Amino acid sequence: MSFQAWFESLENPGRRWPLTDVIYRDPDSGSLLDVVHDVDALKARSADEWKALFDSRYRRSAWPYGSGVWGKKEWVYPQIADESIVSLFEGGENLFWADRLGQQLGLDDLWIKQCGNNQTGSFKDLGMTVLVSAVREMIRQGKEIRAVACASTGDTSAALSAYCAAAGLKAIVFLPKNKISTAQLIQPLANGAEVIALETDFDGCMEIVQKVTESHGIYLANSMNPLRLEGQKTVAIEIVQQFDWSPVDFVIVPGGNLGNIYAFAKGFQLLLDTGILKRAPRLVCAQAEHANPLYRAYLNGFESFEPIVAGPTQASAIRIGNPVSYPRAVRALRAFDGIVEQASEDELANASARADRTGLFNCPHTGVALAALQKLVDRGVIQRHHRVVVISTAHGLKFVEHKVGYHSAELPEVTPRYRNVPHDLPADIDHVMRTLDRLI
Repeated sequence: MSFQAWFESLENPGRRWPLTDVIYRDPDSGSLLDVVHDVDALKARSADEWKALFDSRYRRSAWPYGSGVWGKKEWVYPQIADESIVSLFEGGENLFWADRLGQQLGLDDLWIKQCGNNQTGSFKDLGMTVLVSAVREMIRQGKEIRAVACASTGDTSAALSAYCAAAGLKAIVFLPKNKISTAQLIQPLANGAEVIALETDFDGCMEIVQKVTESHGIYLANSMNPLRLEGQKTVAIEIVQQFDWSPVDFVIVPGGNLGNIYAFAKGFQLLLDTGILKRAPRLVCAQAEHANPLYRAYLNGFESFEPIVAGPTQASAIRIGNPVSYPRAVRALRAFDGIVEQASEDELANASARADRTGLFNCPHTGVALAALQKLVDRGVIQRHHRVVVISTAHGLKFVEHKVGYHSAELPEVTPRYRNVPHDLPADIDHVMRTLDRLI
């Protein structure tokens, strides 16, 4: 059976380009592009057949189908040659049943998708495997691509550098100087990327990288490139698969550049189109209060959008004031009865720390999503019986400075309600036992 996908203008459907073209926007209208699949061909295979196929591949060793992304190759990039694929066994992350945290919040069915359990510690691996594989396919077909570049607040640069290193390609990353964690800075350096630290914020880096990739044989790897979203949408599909193909009520996604919320909509839409799902979840996009342009637009019904200068936030990876994928995000939220919520620095830090007390160790961006969850529960939007999945976008070990600052009570605007500090004692058994008797 032949399956096909292509680039299509988001604003002018019907304008198409092959996935091997070096193109990021509709050259006539300037519209963002989407990757569109031949859904009629996909529907020719029954829902039960798709489920059986995907289950037979899931986390197996047959190349490249053991990957959580490439196990769904027909729904991602069906025409690509297997020899072009660059995979680090991404996907298949733990869907953590947050039983204790759920009970504290008044929920019976709370789950956290641990996307930080990927090779570079974030969900960005899921999109980067598709993009870097596509670059290899372009080169295989004769395109001259000298390097792949991105602007990043940390996680994208780590994913790009790792996948380019595995593929033998040159990576160039533009980072805002002194605005990312040490762990995020060292990852692209370790993988051999050319790291360019600019005295600006992410939005300034994004302006530079778009100009750099207009020519010179340098390919753009940011999420305005829709190839990334094809990999990221598989998280939505995999969540349903991990529930034995049963539905979800709410999915809460942290939002910065806003490609990911659209990717989730794409994944759920394919599940609906192929008959695997009979009803859709509601999508929630959670933003940091200091970087909340989508939230502000949501309050006026998306009638207008104004970019902002994003302020300092512990959720540094979503410190973005002019998100490239804003039009995509609006489409996703309108299609899936979406909600946008925000979290203050105090709310996101304490929500993350509270979750840590139940066995998690997630990034501050997950804290934004958890704080949004708390607000929706308090308002009665999310109720005890609802099945809720929170997307944890990165591993907490990439943000150790945030954890240290929290428990040292040094974070601006944060009163650490779950602070925990060491007990300094002399090496004396009596002192130790008296302290333990008091503590336990």
